[in-house]
Amino acid sequence: MPTIHSRYLGDLRTEQTHVASGQKLITDAPLDNQGRGEAISPTDSVCAALSACMMTLMGIAARTHEINIAGLQANVTKHMQASPRKIQKIEIEFYGWDEVPDDKQRLILERAALSCPVALSLHPDVFQDIVFRYD
Repeated sequence: MPTIHSRYLGDLRTEQTHVASGQKLITDAPLDNQGRGEAISPTDSVCAALSACMMTLMGIAARTHEINIAGLQANVTKHMQASPRKIQKIEIEFYGWDEVPDDKQRLILERAALSCPVALSLHPDVFQDIVFRYD
């Protein structure tokens, strides 16, 4: 059974359906690449997947080690390369902790984030600039 069912809706728009849950994701080509930009672009979704994967692994580590990560947020910035058109760099800044982790907890959380499957699956030419802000 497939994980995702994809359907082209026309006009550079797709619908992705997660088979197990039925949840849907609509994508549009971005405005700078002939699209409408009315939904997340496929390359934006890659960046979102990286952030979500890192947060998920931090959540698993937090649960395992009883670390409070309530309030955790991230800002994600995508940088595109023109030729060939591809993601050149993804910047993620994690911040917003309700309780600032101590040094040992920070190490646990950062190692967990950087070991996420999405991070490890991206081509090495895609620079991942990951910052953990604790102030």
